[in-house]
Amino acid sequence: MSNLLQISNLSICFDHGPRAVDSLSLAIREGQTLALVGESGSGKSISALSVLRLLDERHASYPTGEIFFRGEDMLKASDKRLRQIRGRQISMIFQEPMTSLNPLHTVEKQIGETLALHKGMRNSAARKRCIELLELVGIQNPESRLGSYPHQLSGGQKQRVMIAMALANEPELLIADEPTTALDVTVQKQVLELLRELQQKLGMAILLITHDLSIVHRYADEVAVMEQGKLVELADTETLFDRPKHPYTRKLLDAEPPEAPLAAAGSSTPLLSVSHLDVRFSTRKSLFGKVKDYFHAVQDTNFSLNRGETLGIVGESGSGKTTIGHALLKLTASTGSIQLAGEELGNLTQKQFRPWRSRIQIVFQDPFGSLSPRMSIAEIVREGLEIHEPGNSDDHEQRVIRALRDVGLDPDNRHRYPHEFSGGQRQRIAIARALVLQPDLIILDEPTSALDRTVQKQVIELLRDIQGRYGLSYIFISHDLAVVRALSHKLLVLHHGKIVEYGNADDIFHAPSQAYTQELLSAAFFYQNASTTN
Repeated sequence: MSNLLQISNLSICFDHGPRAVDSLSLAIREGQTLALVGESGSGKSISALSVLRLLDERHASYPTGEIFFRGEDMLKASDKRLRQIRGRQISMIFQEPMTSLNPLHTVEKQIGETLALHKGMRNSAARKRCIELLELVGIQNPESRLGSYPHQLSGGQKQRVMIAMALANEPELLIADEPTTALDVTVQKQVLELLRELQQKLGMAILLITHDLSIVHRYADEVAVMEQGKLVELADTETLFDRPKHPYTRKLLDAEPPEAPLAAAGSSTPLLSVSHLDVRFSTRKSLFGKVKDYFHAVQDTNFSLNRGETLGIVGESGSGKTTIGHALLKLTASTGSIQLAGEELGNLTQKQFRPWRSRIQIVFQDPFGSLSPRMSIAEIVREGLEIHEPGNSDDHEQRVIRALRDVGLDPDNRHRYPHEFSGGQRQRIAIARALVLQPDLIILDEPTSALDRTVQKQVIELLRDIQGRYGLSYIFISHDLAVVRALSHKLLVLHHGKIVEYGNADDIFHAPSQAYTQELLSAAFFYQNASTTN
């Protein structure tokens, strides 16, 4: 079978600097799925973007190489020819649908644009085709979604709209750049199964860019491994997983999280007790501000957490996971009882609660967004000390140094700024900021979802080490059940704001009693289970 896409000896530079991609060669056949894997910064996405010449050519250059699509050199194609190919013969699904979709345009307008450009479809014909595409990608009641804007859709729905746009003209090659990273496990499985089904129906080839090797094992025919801009291994999927040759490939394959947490480091004394926690958000008010309708985000939730333990909270987007964390920190209004170390916090005002903030800290999902770009690392970590324990700068400096050492960072770099650190290092800085106040409880809100598997494993090991050393308690919020399993002693499963299942994590992982939990676990470990039976 002839190659649909042939990349030969491709090198990419930015502003005449060192090569970001160096001598890359690979090929994709018609109907084949080739996975491109590697850590952040390995050159995966820019290699894919170069196929459609989507890199900014004021800064990007190609010192060597050729990219042939059906025998046509894409690096020499005119802008007019590229516009004909983009979206028609080659389409792309981008990693973050919220930033890739235009927030000012409806779903119908955004899908209709590519139909009008490449097929001349407009008005009723375009509308009919939009509905067909939304049905194809599994959007419920597609006609009612045509007038929706991106912010009115869930993460899974936005990704499905992106897929509908990419498939509108039935392309021969689909480039999927981390198409499921931000999705819940159940939606992730649906999207990947959908792509495979559509691939078989349309006969298209897929270039799948991901750092999740369990997905690669299930869906790819061939795997290309990149490290620091270079192709280090290329093999069919089974050969690569069974007999990896390159040390870097073996490192990636060994980066799966542990299957159980360390023994609880503290005592059986309850640190946190939550009873009848309720959170409601008003959705409609009268002219005079009286609430006429509301959304019940968290309903009658009860749980407890001992010292030195980790409570994992899991569920799909919108289930109330993060809302519970915010309610515990009084970042969201709630009713019910919240007791920390025997003291009732639920009824405290913001002013009364302020001294307790040093004892409950939070680490957010996006370390870059949660760290001020204008502050040095030392200032970021020291900020909480200056608020809660003002007046002792020498002691503060020593505690900042100790916190950075605790998270495995060199204190000599504390005067640098967040943009000078990698994603994993920034997450360590966020953990140091929480740790420096010596809290009783740290709420970890999706702290590893944006990280590569190798970096995820490092952060998990760091959290386990810190917990063992200081007897900290964690609330770990995540949709990645493999990571939750590696850290959690207790597990709380949420669905639409209600507790579905709660208890010992090991018991629930091995014998879930509720159908929803079984569905979540089946989706989360589907790729592993399937690969062992293939």
